[in-house]
Amino acid sequence: MTLILTANPAFQRLALDELDQLIAALPRGEAVSPARPLANGVWLVEDAPFWDVGERWRKQSPIFVHHICPVQVTVPFTALPALQQAVAAELLGYFDATQPFSVQTRVLDDGPVKPYEVNNGLAEMIAAATQSPLNVRQPEQILSVIIAGGIAYLGVSWVEHNLSNWAGGVHRFARREGQISRAEFKLLEALAVFKITLPEGGRALDLGAAPGGWTAVLHQKGFIVMAIDPAELHPSLKKVVGIQHRRLTAETYLETISLPASPLAPFAIIVNDMRQDVRDSARMMVSYRPYLAEAGLALMTFKLPEQNPLALVEQGLAILRQAYRVAGVRQLFHNRHEVMVYLRPE
Repeated sequence: MTLILTANPAFQRLALDELDQLIAALPRGEAVSPARPLANGVWLVEDAPFWDVGERWRKQSPIFVHHICPVQVTVPFTALPALQQAVAAELLGYFDATQPFSVQTRVLDDGPVKPYEVNNGLAEMIAAATQSPLNVRQPEQILSVIIAGGIAYLGVSWVEHNLSNWAGGVHRFARREGQISRAEFKLLEALAVFKITLPEGGRALDLGAAPGGWTAVLHQKGFIVMAIDPAELHPSLKKVVGIQHRRLTAETYLETISLPASPLAPFAIIVNDMRQDVRDSARMMVSYRPYLAEAGLALMTFKLPEQNPLALVEQGLAILRQAYRVAGVRQLFHNRHEVMVYLRPE
C-alpha cells in the first residue's frame, strides 16, 4: 500500500525517520520506496504498510508526524465526476454504514477546484450509496483526498489511524473576540490532541505568561490563574478577577513559594511556554513539581534549535522523568520550532 505523510516542513526529515524506524521494527521489516515530496511537508511513501503503521501509532504517537492517510486509488484529476466514479467503483465497500464519516480534501495544486467542493460532492454520493451518517466534526471513518500534480490520491481509513481528525493535521480554531495572541491556539490544540479533561476549576500557574494568551485560556476554562512574568500582561487582563500577575522570573517566584510560611495550595495545572533552553526549562518544571496537585497536570513547550533538535528533546524528557510521567510529546500544527510536552505526576 501507499501512504501520505504530513509534517511541519522544519521537522519533515525527523518525521520521515520516525516512519522508517517504525517500518524497520515491524515483524516483516519490509523496505519501502524512497519518499517523494508532493508539497513542502507532504510526502508520498509507496509500499508502506499503512494499517500496521496506523495501528502502532494509534497506541504510541510519533513526535513529529502530524498526519498519515492511505492511498488505495490513484486517478488523474480532471473534475469532480472523475473522483465520484473512482470512489463508487473502488472505495464504497470500505465504509461501515453504522459509523459516521467525513471527506477531507487537500488541494496542493494551483487550480480552480476548492476542497469544500470536493468534500460536498463526494460526501453526498457516499451518504446516499452507503447510508453512513455524515459527521464533519466527529467522524470515525474518513475518505482522504489529496490532489497534487494533476493526480488525485484517495483512501479510506479509521480516523484513529490518521493521527489527527483534521485534514493533514491542520487543526483550526476560530479566532475569538479579544484574542491576545496566536499562542492561545497552541494550548487549545494540546488539550484536544492529548484528549485532556481539565479539572473543574482550581488554581493554575502560568510560567512565562506574557502577554497572557495561555493565562486567558485557563481563566476562560474556570481557573484562578497566577501569571508569572517580568513583562506586562495584555491590558485586557489587568484587573480581571481571578488573574494575579507577579512581575517576577519563574526562578524568583519559586523562591517565594518555597518559604515555609507560604499559604499557597497546590496548583491543579502548571503551564510553561518560556523561551528558554530545553534543559533549563525542564529543570525548572522539576523544581515546581512539589507545587502540582497529585491529580494535576502540566504542559510545556520545548523550544528547539535547528541543529540536533531530537537530541535536545531526549535530554529534556530524561530530566522531566525525574519527577513526572511523560504522558505525551507532539509537534503540533500550531507549534512553530518547538514541541509540546504533556506531563502527569508519577
